[in-house]
Amino acid sequence: MKFIFNRMNLFILCLALFSCKSSKKDAEVKPDVLATNLDTTVSPGEDFFQYANGGWLNKNEIPGDESAWGIGNLVDLENKNRLREIAEKASASNAAAGSTEQKIGDFWKMAMDSAKIEADGVKPLQPMLDKLNAVTDVKALVNLVAEFKMAGSSTLFSDYITQDDKNSDVMAYKMSQGGLGLPEREYYFKSDSVTVNIRSAYIKYMTQVLTLSGDAPAAAETTAKNILALETKLAAASRKIEDLRDPYKNYNKMAVADLGKMNSGFDWNSYMGIVGIKGIDSVIVGQPEFFKALDGVLKTVPLNDWKGYVKFNLLSDFSAALPDTFGRAAFDFSKLFSGAKARRPRWKRAIASEENVMGELMGQLYVKEFFNEKAKKRYEDMVEAIRAALKDRIANLTWMSDSTKQKAYAKLAAIKKKVGYPEKWKDFSTLQVGTESYLANLVSANKWWHQYNVNKLGKPVDRDEWDMFPQTYNAYYNPSNNEIVLPAGIFTVPGYRDEELDEATVYGYAGASTIGHEITHGFDDEGRQFDAKGNLMSWWTKTDEEEFNRRAEVIIKQFDAYEPVPGYHINGKATTGENIADLGGILLGIEAYKKTDEYKANKTVAGLTPMQRYFLGYALGWLGKQKDEQLRNRLMTDVHSPAKYRVNGPFVDVDEFYSAFNIKPGDKMYRADSLRVKIW
Repeated sequence: MKFIFNRMNLFILCLALFSCKSSKKDAEVKPDVLATNLDTTVSPGEDFFQYANGGWLNKNEIPGDESAWGIGNLVDLENKNRLREIAEKASASNAAAGSTEQKIGDFWKMAMDSAKIEADGVKPLQPMLDKLNAVTDVKALVNLVAEFKMAGSSTLFSDYITQDDKNSDVMAYKMSQGGLGLPEREYYFKSDSVTVNIRSAYIKYMTQVLTLSGDAPAAAETTAKNILALETKLAAASRKIEDLRDPYKNYNKMAVADLGKMNSGFDWNSYMGIVGIKGIDSVIVGQPEFFKALDGVLKTVPLNDWKGYVKFNLLSDFSAALPDTFGRAAFDFSKLFSGAKARRPRWKRAIASEENVMGELMGQLYVKEFFNEKAKKRYEDMVEAIRAALKDRIANLTWMSDSTKQKAYAKLAAIKKKVGYPEKWKDFSTLQVGTESYLANLVSANKWWHQYNVNKLGKPVDRDEWDMFPQTYNAYYNPSNNEIVLPAGIFTVPGYRDEELDEATVYGYAGASTIGHEITHGFDDEGRQFDAKGNLMSWWTKTDEEEFNRRAEVIIKQFDAYEPVPGYHINGKATTGENIADLGGILLGIEAYKKTDEYKANKTVAGLTPMQRYFLGYALGWLGKQKDEQLRNRLMTDVHSPAKYRVNGPFVDVDEFYSAFNIKPGDKMYRADSLRVKIW
């Protein structure tokens, strides 16, 4: 996935960048999209990220309510403003009950009604709290956890409906480790001062939330300490982030009848009956050792500790829809991971919440106005140009056998492209949104989505479905469908219309960092283990697989050496797939761009050659900065390297980078040819 830490753009001359509708005169005086961001006090061979983006970075600070600021944030803000207009218009429309406008409008209206939220207090949540108070044994607790999961508060473990990795035509029920309140298992064990402080703050946050709900302060603090101890036991049984990348080790099919052997204290038939899992004879268990440990923790930890754990999570998960004291407490704790100084205004929080519930419904209105057919065609054609480039590169590989190449060609040809927006939209007709309360709408929506996903069991896989919204500034590769999904939002450069961008910029910005990146995911350390039909099965010869792993080890060691924050290195193994996809995307974009008329004409623009503009276009895609708090958190929890290293890291492995910017031995960006990563 092309996770966006931030991909930001210029707008040095005007903050009216968002929804910019320039006149012809305005368009004539726009600064060059790339040259305006340069920091020419830094040599490209010293720090290319700073050279490419430093002009912007030096002039723009991170807003107080943000943990990072960059091109992705600008696109997101532009889209939030557009969605706000849609929501406000719907709210004022007096639309018919059940209509798209009524659902969008009423959700917005209730999310923005802070007076009602304050007046209601915890009343909308009280029926669920009463059920929890009435629990007298572990079985009743587990059954209530099942009920709360459907409402939107997930504890104990993670479970969901997904395609069977080994049979992509079938939807399966999968269970995985989970139940932790801190972002990742290492937060429970690292002994550095920052992490120790986070654990202490976590206890204070839990104490505050429980006290706000009515618990006595001393009792709340005791419960909070017990919750941390409980979660530490679950964390100890959880796999590390890098160990979750092996699709075979995290695929353990088990008969439903045998689940009791793994969890003797669990009544799985009762649990699955409550969450609506019916008519299946097997499940896929990601990490069996976690569930065995969970069984023991359920039996040994006092019931009151478990009730406190479920209660805290319920309150925390719905803090945005409770009185502002809950929301402020959640924000104050989140600052340790984000570095943000101020809470986002209510309208931004409301739009983010509404988009999470019905983003595709809002997206239907979005694409009508903001993504035309000409742009869609441009990027569909670019997908095919980059697909052809990978075919050529596979043909020229010296380390891969012909038998494996033939299967690689088949998989490449079978990759399905989805560009801009879905051809078929989801049906939201049964989604209930009303004016009872903001929290009631959230619970209703969560239950709708739960049932929507459960309904997939026993039915043919819908390979036309999208898992992102058209306005989303992101993209993904789905190995089970062998598809790339490229929402309209990912192609946006704030302040510039698509037709104003030269091919070099677009091939770097979208062709390499998005299209080529996602296609390469089909051939990274994980994606390469799925065949053309999306099934987890080996299609490589043993020798070819060993050679791939040897080459992948080079990129692992390269990124392990980077230390973005003192004491915090990039996890080369956890980020392997994304690093391979970044490098592959850059190489594919180069091959495809070289075939364009623009490249062949070899004309400079703003004093930059076509190939220089290509690399700068790629760097533009990662323009931005982030707070150290967020950076530390990402280094522990994210499978993506920080933005700077998604530019400088792969560039040192690309031959054309050296010739384009005259990189020589002695430059910090120089890497001897024998040490460069060579995979695709």
